[in-house]
Amino acid sequence: MSKYGKEILIGLVPVIFAFLIYRGYNVIPLIMASAFIIALYFMAKTRTGSVGVTSGSKGRTKPSVKMTFEDIGGQDSAKKELVEALDFLIKHEEIKKFGIRPLKGILLTGPPGTGKTLLAKASASYTNSVFMSAAGSEFVEMYVGVGASRIRDLFKEARTRAEKEKKDSAIIFIDEIDVIGGKRDGGQQREYDQTLNQLLTEMDGMHTSTSPRILIMAATNRKEMLDSALLRPGRFDRHIQVDLPDKKGRLHILNIHAKNKPLAENISLDKIAQEAYNFSGAQLESLMNEAAIYAMRDNQTTIEQRHMSLAVDKVLMGEKTDRESTREEKERVAMHELGHAIIAEAVRPGSVSQVALTPRGQALGYVRHNPQKDQYLYTKDYLEGQIMIALGGASAEEIFYGSRSTGSRNDFEQAVNLVRTMIDSGLTKLGIVNPEMLSKEEYSKENNEILEELASSTKMLLEQYRIVFEQSLDILMKEEVLSGDQFRQLMEQCRQRVTA
Repeated sequence: MSKYGKEILIGLVPVIFAFLIYRGYNVIPLIMASAFIIALYFMAKTRTGSVGVTSGSKGRTKPSVKMTFEDIGGQDSAKKELVEALDFLIKHEEIKKFGIRPLKGILLTGPPGTGKTLLAKASASYTNSVFMSAAGSEFVEMYVGVGASRIRDLFKEARTRAEKEKKDSAIIFIDEIDVIGGKRDGGQQREYDQTLNQLLTEMDGMHTSTSPRILIMAATNRKEMLDSALLRPGRFDRHIQVDLPDKKGRLHILNIHAKNKPLAENISLDKIAQEAYNFSGAQLESLMNEAAIYAMRDNQTTIEQRHMSLAVDKVLMGEKTDRESTREEKERVAMHELGHAIIAEAVRPGSVSQVALTPRGQALGYVRHNPQKDQYLYTKDYLEGQIMIALGGASAEEIFYGSRSTGSRNDFEQAVNLVRTMIDSGLTKLGIVNPEMLSKEEYSKENNEILEELASSTKMLLEQYRIVFEQSLDILMKEEVLSGDQFRQLMEQCRQRVTA
């Protein structure tokens, strides 16, 4: 029914009822019957997915612009593994010759923003398949059976579209699959369980034909939460890890997003790739966008290196704020940040790039570090050094003010997480243990002993550089920024005085 047809009907019905009442008819039975019919209509629509979550429109359209693997940077290993898996969908004769069962599902796992959705879209282009996507939340409803019905409709629509477009295969991509694929507890039957059971049934192919082939691709940040029945071979046959990009990958991503941006001739994306350690693909895209915004604010025709560095800080910590702090508060923040910087420079010489009192996001000040080499294995000494750097701010406050402040909260969270890593990795005096078998008392005791010992070492080290605090504080209070070179010069002068 057209939009105007509905409007005419809505306007006509009250008129008819008013006319019947005027003529003396009892319209109550007619009203009740109409209401019952309308309720049945909407219930039927809801069960088929036409009302409520947009199951058949926005989420399931094929991409208007084709995505290829060349358009995705920083995931060479994941792309190679994915292409090898997708070849089973294309090379029909070779599969038949070797008696290989076609893959039914590919699970992409990894941190947010690493390009899992982009890889799924590129897979559709690579295999010339119909592409349909949906989020796990689309299948969650308060009405029993709705999620299962939408799963059936999704597979049916994929087959129909593949046949209509005369394609041999279709790829169904489900993002956030942990929403519907979570572990079943064996208790009371839930709506989630019915939806998961229907997905398992469809993946088994009980109601599907061999042509067109349906390949399920799914993405999750929390693989450990998925039900074991979903992860077994024959369901998701390939589990592909999509990790944060390394330096080479970050440079590739930056080059992709720099193609449509006017960069200055002397700009070094290689340096930015180093500074953007642990950035995801999404963060790198945001970095390039923010750098362009900074250049536009400065009325520049090209994006310069300083714009890129500002963008790194913006993505990491947020935009500069207009918070007005008292002098006492600024001095305390300065001492806190200098505590981090002194320990960082003592533990990792040459690591401090800048100490700043400029408020960004929730931070009242920050220490910017020089680019470090990508590292994936950590020793006990390295982790203890990182804990000391995290505790440096609070330790400095205790030395000069006799107490801590709330500004150390995130530092303590970081330190506790590092201690947990040490315990889980067998790098403490507990030795090799199963963390789940440790009692809260044992874990708490070891955690406190490590933190107290390192906090004591941190204070002793900071006491040796009291003069650096005093000299650096004057510069920070006047200029709000202390460069790494200035800071290292003050550190070296202090060392010379101690040895003299």
